[in-house]
Order: sequence, then C-alpha cells, then structure tokens
Amino acid sequence: MMVIQDKKIAIVGGGPGGLTLARLLQLKGVDVKVYERDINKDVRLQGGALDLHTESGLAALGKAGLLNEFKVHYRPGAELTRVVDNQAKIHSDQHNEGTNAKFGDKDHRPEIDRGPLRDILLNSLKPDTVVWDTHILSIEQIGNSWKLAFKNGESVITDIVIGADGANSKIRPFVTNIKPYWTGITMLEGSIKDAKKTAPVIHDLLKGGKIFAYGNEKTLIVSSKGDGSLGFATSCKTDEFWHKESRIDFKDNKQVLAWFKKTFPEWSSVWWELFEGEKTLFIPRPQYCMPLNQKWEAKSNITLIGDAAHLMPPFAGEGVNMAMFDALQLSESLTNPKYLNTQAAIGNYEQQMFKRFAKIGQGTLFNTEWMHQPNALNDMLAMFGKNIFKQSVFLGKMWLNVYLVPSVRKAIGFAPVQKVF
Repeated sequence: MMVIQDKKIAIVGGGPGGLTLARLLQLKGVDVKVYERDINKDVRLQGGALDLHTESGLAALGKAGLLNEFKVHYRPGAELTRVVDNQAKIHSDQHNEGTNAKFGDKDHRPEIDRGPLRDILLNSLKPDTVVWDTHILSIEQIGNSWKLAFKNGESVITDIVIGADGANSKIRPFVTNIKPYWTGITMLEGSIKDAKKTAPVIHDLLKGGKIFAYGNEKTLIVSSKGDGSLGFATSCKTDEFWHKESRIDFKDNKQVLAWFKKTFPEWSSVWWELFEGEKTLFIPRPQYCMPLNQKWEAKSNITLIGDAAHLMPPFAGEGVNMAMFDALQLSESLTNPKYLNTQAAIGNYEQQMFKRFAKIGQGTLFNTEWMHQPNALNDMLAMFGKNIFKQSVFLGKMWLNVYLVPSVRKAIGFAPVQKVF
C-alpha cells in the first residue's frame, strides 16, 4: 500500500508543475487539491511559448496520458530560430536550413503556448481540483498536519503540502532556509498583441518562430505566440536592485523606450518597435539562482517542486521541464509501495532532484555567462559550425557535455568553468 493512502495533499501553485503533479496523483487515486492565487483561469495573461524536452516535460505528459492532447495543440515550426546581431542582420536561419529532429527525438523541442498547455492540464483534472482565489497568507503546522490560511479569509487543514508556488515561494521557508543568490543579470520582459500590426518589422523577422539577438554583452530573445502576439525579453548586466533604483515606471512605454535607447545604444532602431506600443506590458525580472549544491533533510509532510525548489535563470529552457519532471518523480516516489513512510518517499524524490539541479543548473549558468560576453554572437556561430555540437547544441541551449568537458570548452575558446557567474 502506498504511504499516502487516505492522506490529503495540498499543492500550492497552479502552474505546469503543480497541475502535472495533480494529474499524476489523481491517476493513482490520491486525494489532491491545487490552491491557486488567480481568481480564475482567465484572469491573468499567460506568458510566452514553452519548448518541452523529450526526456523531461514530454516524459511527464506521456506518463500523465496527455501526449496526444499535446500533439493537437503544439505549434510545429515555432521552434525554428533566427540568430541575428544587434543590427538585426541574420547570421543563422533555421527556416532555411531546417532541422532533422522529429517529434520524439532527443533533440526535438516542440513549442506550445503556456495557455494551451495549462488548459490541457486543467481539463485533465477532476472537477473542483483547482481551488481558485486562494492566495497563501500563512502556513502553520498543527501536529502532523498543516493549516493553510488564505487572503480570502478561508483556510484548510491538509496532511501534506507541496510548494509549487514559484520563485517567491511561501512554502520554501518551511522546508529550508537556503536562499538564492544574485546572478548579475536582469531581464525585462514584454508582450505585444497583434504583432503584425503593432510591430510589423519584428513580426516579419520573427517568421512565426524565435529570434536570438546578441551584441555588446546583451541579449534580446523574441518568441511568436499562436494568437498573433509575441513575447520578448532583453537581458543585460545590472546592479541587483536596478529595477527599483532606476525609478523607471515600467507601465510607461516612453520611459522604457528611453531606457532601451540609453542602455542598448549600439542596437538598431529596428528594435524600438518592441517598446513603442502604449499597451505593451513590461515586467523587470532580476535573475537569481539557488546554490547548485543545496541540500536539506527530508521532512515527512512538506516538499517543493519547480522554481520553489531550484530557481535558476531561463537561459537553457529548462525551467518548465524541470518542474514537470519534478512532478513525475515526486508522484512516483509518493505512490511507490516500497517506501514505508512519507519521509522516505519525499527523501527519495529530493535526492534525485538535487542531482538533476546540480547538473542542469551548471549548464544554465554556463549559458548565462557566455550569452552576456562581448563575443557571444561569434561563439554561437562557431558552435553551430562545429560537428562536435551537431547533436549537443539546439537553438542556443547547450547540453551538459558542453559545460562539463574542458576539452569542448577549449575547442571553441571558452574560459575555464567558474564557480559563480
């Protein structure tokens, strides 16, 4: 008999990780609720496209019985990328070069918008599994149970709590006191509706796929969305609290455009299109990372998945995939009858998670480093041209052998690995 038989499980956070976990547990007959702070599923604009990986995100969907649904809603071709310089000159174009990867191949990264992925997961759950408008106010341990209190005045008692509530997790402090550290990079995200009309030059350059632009120790990534909008993000080195100390009103596109012109002076005016719309939404995101060697002693009734467990920058496309694979491994541990108690089951999951994060986090920090160096564009193009990278590099996302093997780094002129970016 599994150790969570007859136990109530509360998942805090209704993102891809939390919803995947709920689906996997329900398939095993577990009593689970998801507590999500959004008032309903439509209240908040969902972010940009996600590329799911065969060995992680797609593996979790397969175990959840949702792979066919994914195939119906993903966007073939949305993963095709143009690599450009700061003048928007194209240096590498997968729309012309194509790729040999097919669905199910290790190197294939099929794209799906966040909204459709969330709908697939929500529709797979039993009615009323997700409890909306439940923003965590406090959490308190009562005996072997937990009391969750919400801002709407309601509260619940549950046996096990799983924090899937992201970078600013309210659950994490009850699991560990380990804090993330500052990486030196801030991203500024934006979203543009009806891009064909509001940003026609970038829309044409995007061609329904992605743009990776490099120059002057800065990057700009643009992604198409199925509804005709586009999402983009600048990233550059800043002070840790630049987003506050700059006193920029990020609701005022004129102030943001003035910042871009000043901070990205070498970049073509073509990119100004991204900042000229009065309705464009901008969100500054300082980039933090959990220590790669983080560990804590497993508890019997609380744990973490996704960014709540292992926050890291997004420069390897691993965030959502890690979260969904966390959900898969945790669900299998909690429902495996070989574990005699919940602490052993949770401990098994956490040990696997620690090892995965240590490796994937290294690759992510490696990408964060080289993408913000003066020679980033040439390094990317050099890597694309070397056979050694044909199977290990995809759209600027380096596989771990690139990071871990010194001879590979030396072959393309990268510096020795540094412990901290």
